[in-house]
Amino acid sequence: MKEYDRIQKILDVQDDSIFLWGARQVGKSTLVKKLFPNAIVYDLLKSDEYYRLMRRPQLLREELLSFDENTLVVIDEIQKIPALLDEVHWLIVNNGIRFILCGSSARKLKRVGTNLLGGRALSVSLFPLVSAEIPDFDLFHAINNGMIPRHYMSKNPQKRLEAYIGVYLKEEIQEEAVVRQLSSFNRFLDVAAQCDGEMINYTNIAQDCGVSAVTIKEYFNILEQTLIGYMIPAFTLTKKRRAITTRKFYYFDIGVVNHLLNRSNLQPGSIDFGHAFEHFMIQEIIAYLSYYEKKEKLSYWRTAGGYEVDAIIGDARVAIEFKSSDEVQSKHTKGLKAFEEDFPEARKIIVSLDRNKRILNGIEVIPATEFLKMLWNGEIM
Repeated sequence: MKEYDRIQKILDVQDDSIFLWGARQVGKSTLVKKLFPNAIVYDLLKSDEYYRLMRRPQLLREELLSFDENTLVVIDEIQKIPALLDEVHWLIVNNGIRFILCGSSARKLKRVGTNLLGGRALSVSLFPLVSAEIPDFDLFHAINNGMIPRHYMSKNPQKRLEAYIGVYLKEEIQEEAVVRQLSSFNRFLDVAAQCDGEMINYTNIAQDCGVSAVTIKEYFNILEQTLIGYMIPAFTLTKKRRAITTRKFYYFDIGVVNHLLNRSNLQPGSIDFGHAFEHFMIQEIIAYLSYYEKKEKLSYWRTAGGYEVDAIIGDARVAIEFKSSDEVQSKHTKGLKAFEEDFPEARKIIVSLDRNKRILNGIEVIPATEFLKMLWNGEIM
């Protein structure tokens, strides 16, 4: 299978141990093997390795005691045996061994009150592929297939997506041992996809799923803590208009949303393509902010009067709207012009399918592929 050069290089492991978090199949194991081919690896997805260390976690310490200081050890899917972290902690403190601890869920570790190494390990994230990692990047292919490596590269991603959602998502939640009504949770996954990129109404979703609003909030927490989705907060600092405070939810990959909604072959001009286009751009910005350790947060802005801006970076340094139109018009600038009344110094951008960059009503209109290149070159924020 083709391998792409990933932006995440895990450079901090030269001095520190690392938690490497990311959803299943985003490429954590492949990346670590490529960057650190000589590391000692414990793969907890291997049943013999899992049962051996599950029975006696102290075997890890006994096996590594003879290794030199600064030896690098990788433990894949660390959340499967939380007790190993006590042994890891001891080896870091007493032997100076460095670890890369790969995981697809921090929830289980936190839920059982596990030792999270007392600040002795840094946390970094790996996301699905991003446009800057793919030399022959195809925007429309990405919007339809998603960016999980095996899915993006597949000529028929539907079977892979079906297996990913049917096996991984649902088994992962069962393994977390926190969902009693699995049928309600499976229904919730579909409803959450329908709400992807929308403001969350817990009461309405609860009615659709046949559970309480409290349970729905817990379900969303599960998706966040298992790295399957993200909450985007509302930007509320504006003064002239009352801002909505409700958060938005996005799944971690647009391909997952497409499959849950049973949609494929999305084409420009359709409502579904417009939603997927916005999601994909948000997905790229989330990854960019994380990989380059930007302090600015991503939020969105919506007023009680209906004005909206899809992405606000930091304290209104950049405001971005996503329009899948091939020719942005003045009517598309209303949200940004309203936002400008409170923040005239904000950089205002519409990302679209226009052929060329231009200025419309004082707002930058940037073609999508050009925007992505500018984003990853550090020219947007």
